[in-house]
Amino acid sequence: MALPPQLKAIQHYLRTAQEHEKREPVVAYYCRLYAVQMGMKLDSKTPECRKFLVKLMDQLEMMKKELSDNESITQEIVGNAHIENYALKMFLYADSEDRSGRFHKNMIKSFYTSSLLFDVLSVFGELSDENIQQRKYAKWKAAYIHNCLKNGETPQPGPMGMDGEAYDDEFGAEGGGPSEAPHNLPQSQPSFHGHPNQPPASNFSNIQIPPGSHAPANTPAEITHPEGDVRLTPEDFTRAQKYCKYAGSALQYEDVGTAIQNLQKALKLLTTGKE
Repeated sequence: MALPPQLKAIQHYLRTAQEHEKREPVVAYYCRLYAVQMGMKLDSKTPECRKFLVKLMDQLEMMKKELSDNESITQEIVGNAHIENYALKMFLYADSEDRSGRFHKNMIKSFYTSSLLFDVLSVFGELSDENIQQRKYAKWKAAYIHNCLKNGETPQPGPMGMDGEAYDDEFGAEGGGPSEAPHNLPQSQPSFHGHPNQPPASNFSNIQIPPGSHAPANTPAEITHPEGDVRLTPEDFTRAQKYCKYAGSALQYEDVGTAIQNLQKALKLLTTGKE
C-alpha cells in the first residue's frame, strides 16, 4: 500500500523498520510504533491516511504476537535500553569512521539511522539532553558528509561549527541497502572536543555519551559497603533496575565496558542511595 503524501514524514522510519525486519525485529517494531504515533498526529482523518495507519497497526499487532516472548517488547524498560544501545552503537561506529577520515555511504547511513532511532526513543518518554544533542549532531553530520561527497568536496572529520548546513530532507530517499554497523564498537569514548584545525563547536564541545561511554574491560568495580542508614525510595529501585537492564542489553552486543559502567551505577545507588 502506497504511503499517502500527507504522511511523507514517516517514510524514513518505515524504511528503517523494513531494513531491520530480519536481523533486528525489535528495532523494526519500535520504528513502526513511532511511525504510527507520528502518523496519527499528522493526519488520522483523511480516508487514505486512516486506512494506511490501520494497516500499520495491524502489522504491529502481528509483530507483537510473534515477539511475545521477547522482553524488549513485553517490558518497556528493556525495550528502551535495547533501542538506545542500538542507536549508540550505530552512532559510535559512524563517529569513529568520521574521526578517522573514512567517509563512505555506510557511515553516512549509520549517522542518519542513529538520528532516526533517537527520534524513536521518544515512544518511551522524553529524550535525555544527551540523546537530543546526539540526534542533532548525527542528523547534521549525515547531511554535511552526504552533501560534501555529492559536491566532490572532502569533508572535515570530527565536530565543528554547524552554521549554514541545512538538513537535507531528501537524504536517504535514494534507497541504499541496510547499514551494517559492525559489532566491534570503538572501545574509547569520543571526546567531542573540536578538531585541532577547526573553531570549537559551541553547541557540541561537551556532548556526553550516556550508557555508551566505553570503560576499559578491566576497570575495577568500586564496591562500597552499604552506609549505615541508607533508605532507598521506590524511585531508587526503579533506577537501579534500569541500570541493570541497560547492562543486560549491552551484554547482548558483547559490550563489556557499557555493562560494567551501568552495573557500577546500580551498585553505587543501592549502597549509598546516591547516583
